[in-house]
Amino acid sequence: MWTLPTSRYPDPAVQVLDDSFLKLRLRTAAVERLATGFRWAEGPVWFGDQRCLIWSDIPNNQMLRWDEQTGAVSVFRKPSHYANGNTRDRQGRLITCEHETRRVTRTEYDGSITVLADRFEGKRFNSPNDVVVKSDGTVWFTDPIFGVNSNYESRKSTSELPQHVYRLVPATGDLTVVAEGLLGPNGLCFSPDESRLYIVESLAAPNRLIHAYDVVKDGKALANKTMLIDCGAGTSDGLRCDTAGNLWCGWGMGSDALDGVMVFNPDGRAIGRIALPERCANLCFGGEMRNRLFMASSQSLYALYVDTQGATLS
Repeated sequence: MWTLPTSRYPDPAVQVLDDSFLKLRLRTAAVERLATGFRWAEGPVWFGDQRCLIWSDIPNNQMLRWDEQTGAVSVFRKPSHYANGNTRDRQGRLITCEHETRRVTRTEYDGSITVLADRFEGKRFNSPNDVVVKSDGTVWFTDPIFGVNSNYESRKSTSELPQHVYRLVPATGDLTVVAEGLLGPNGLCFSPDESRLYIVESLAAPNRLIHAYDVVKDGKALANKTMLIDCGAGTSDGLRCDTAGNLWCGWGMGSDALDGVMVFNPDGRAIGRIALPERCANLCFGGEMRNRLFMASSQSLYALYVDTQGATLS
């Protein structure tokens, strides 16, 4: 395991932008690089029962597994159909967004794969990107065009649908559009109490945006779209909430001043930053006490212990 070149505590890579971040930072914890050698690391998901992390390496058409006890990295699935975002459902099963097959799948306990959705109103999705599961078991996912606009993260193809955000009821197959009119809907996550859904609009211009929606109609719909965060010169991708509702956002744009993770309070005020030598695409909380932040960042996987816990839905 390779550690970022610091022998100082607190780690200068963990930067306090607001005093409220002080209580979230562990003064004797440093950023660690757990593994490297990938092309575009994405979609990390923690499996506490197996003490491992699984994530996607999209252009290499594979999913990888890091073992917490040994530090070993192995191939979890290859080919992965250019898998991107991952999460777990309430039964602990892996839910995956696949670019190549333009579908959302569930990996069953025996390893078999069930297709949850691959079409809306008879038309194929673009390239499902990121996914979360609500406490009622419904699956919410974004469908931008990133997997169909080149031969790098899948195979170039024709878009058949607008770039929507969907809600799926796996038991019935009922599929509805919950957000539309977004350019490049990307990362998404619920607030700890599920009263809000945050969605990254990664092709908004001139700056990328993070929107907050109220979850309404008994948790079945969204309303009251609010622009919460203007990313400025940066780019956000995946994001997760801690138990206090703070947003931990993958961040970057190819510069030392931007690459890493940005942390915002529930009002959208920047309170902290984790500087990384690579752009962070996506992240999740894990470890035995959900207090370890795993960061899938370009060609590497990083981790940092923090003085908070990921929301249960992380």
